[in-house]
Amino acid sequence: MAVPPIPPPLAQLGRRPFSFYPAILDAGHNEWVYRSATWSDVLVRNTKTNEEVSVPRRYLGEISRVDAPVMIVGLLAELEYRAGVVWPAERRVIQMPRAVNDGPRPRMPRSPAARAPVVGIRLEGERTSRVGKVVVGGVAIGVAGCVLAISLFRGGVVATRAFYTPSVQENLPFSSQDDRAAVLRIWGKPASERSSWVAGSQYELLAYPRRGLYVILMGHQSSDTRYIGAMDWNWRPAHAVDVTGYGSSYGLLRRLPRF
Repeated sequence: MAVPPIPPPLAQLGRRPFSFYPAILDAGHNEWVYRSATWSDVLVRNTKTNEEVSVPRRYLGEISRVDAPVMIVGLLAELEYRAGVVWPAERRVIQMPRAVNDGPRPRMPRSPAARAPVVGIRLEGERTSRVGKVVVGGVAIGVAGCVLAISLFRGGVVATRAFYTPSVQENLPFSSQDDRAAVLRIWGKPASERSSWVAGSQYELLAYPRRGLYVILMGHQSSDTRYIGAMDWNWRPAHAVDVTGYGSSYGLLRRLPRF
């Protein structure tokens, strides 16, 4: 008793139309429906031409899980339709016709003198890489120098509020409790003196050219000014003290306009 062939997965589609991918060459419209199957072939019908074609089972692949816009049945090889039969597609190579009296041309032996000259190739990879490293290093050093210069100019360390006061040649014997009389008692009479109002505060300046310093006093009025530090002859803070309510006086001196 003959055993019926096992139905291929394509039989599950029933009468639902599907398309082959890749499409069968020279078969026209690429939309088919399943008809029947044998042990070796699957019979399908073209929905437009109604022509029935047998496709070998060994060329059938998987069926797509999504049927939008159409169900796809994969082919394991590119097929073409010739004379009512499906065959594996053959890529034909068309040979260009030769000219009249044209034949294979013998290769002429080349003499040693006719050999192409050998051109030396210089490998620039290592040198280019070295130059690139030097350029990158120079840029990095320049950026670091700019950050350091800005930090020194602003009188502080980046990302902190701590100020560093430059030291002078001698230790100044003044504190924030010393007034004008105390400064005159310790250093004597200044070569010149002047005062200025800045942001609602009274500032007094006592000039000592031999020491290269300006002594600065501050208060709400001239009668209660107290020592807050000293400026050098280029108007840069040379000495600072802790002032009640302000902390270090370095910030006050650095922002103080010259007068």
